[in-house]
Amino acid sequence: MRPTVRGLVWDLDDTLWRGDTSLPSAGAVGTLHALDRRGILHAATGRRDHTVTLARHGLVDLFSVLDFGRDAKSGPVRVAASTLDIPLETIAVVSGDPVARAEVSAALPAVRCYPAAMVDGLPELGEFTPDVVTTNSRDRRHIVRAEQRRRTASTTHPGTSASFVASLGLELEVRAPMPGDLPVATGFTTTGRRLGPAELTALVDDPAHEVLTATLRDRFGPYGVVGFAVLAPRTAATAVELLMCERVLARGAGAAFLDHIVTRTLLAGLPPVAEFVPTPANRQLLVTLRFSGFEVTASTRDRMTLTLDPRRPPPPRHHPVRLVDG
Repeated sequence: MRPTVRGLVWDLDDTLWRGDTSLPSAGAVGTLHALDRRGILHAATGRRDHTVTLARHGLVDLFSVLDFGRDAKSGPVRVAASTLDIPLETIAVVSGDPVARAEVSAALPAVRCYPAAMVDGLPELGEFTPDVVTTNSRDRRHIVRAEQRRRTASTTHPGTSASFVASLGLELEVRAPMPGDLPVATGFTTTGRRLGPAELTALVDDPAHEVLTATLRDRFGPYGVVGFAVLAPRTAATAVELLMCERVLARGAGAAFLDHIVTRTLLAGLPPVAEFVPTPANRQLLVTLRFSGFEVTASTRDRMTLTLDPRRPPPPRHHPVRLVDG
């Protein structure tokens, strides 16, 4: 079964508008918005630069990639896949030019091509309908555009990478889970159990556990949902499990999230304890635990217990993430 489309490349010469009118059709605009709400990213190409026209109709921000003036349409498709960091088999093209569609199909067989006559009905097709629309899916365009601005700024920043991170104005919001949050956990790095959406949903509904969601943003825009914490108060301690998006750990988001959890549990009089299961991917989380004051109190070949002694709480740390308690 072919994967769901994650990016749609529009040959604008005869899809969003017909002929030389440059007046977007209501159906095509509806498709743009419908797919955007599902987290499907848009790219634009064409024989001439349509940026001004898109801006005039308030549509330019819906496109994450603009690549005009190429003869072969397979070129912009490759650019879109690379820029958006998604596989070619999740890219689709819509074009009113059968020669252009044939060129893309010949050069990039994994890419699906659709004629302009199908534009209005694309949202009805199964390949444009994800099984789950997550919080991050609904915000994907903004997340991608923010990351593009972030990367551009990092290349011109005059200082070190640490000073660039400090300049971002990072804010971590901790709140209760909302509909659409939990499916984001798929693929997150974890300190212990591999908790998927179904397991997290069960824990949210279990009064013996508390699940917290962490979202991150900076001056360029959102990163989306980046972490979860599962807290389980016991007789003498609170068991803590973390799930984090690996790409934000270097930003200090994991440390800020964990510091918040430590403060909460100590104020409740139940110091935190973490069961850590080492994997090839979660070493950074172990480092985060240790720098947050957790000490190894028991260890086996495949598991260790880390406890924070409330008599020796960690000193306040300065890191580049400001916490916003939701």
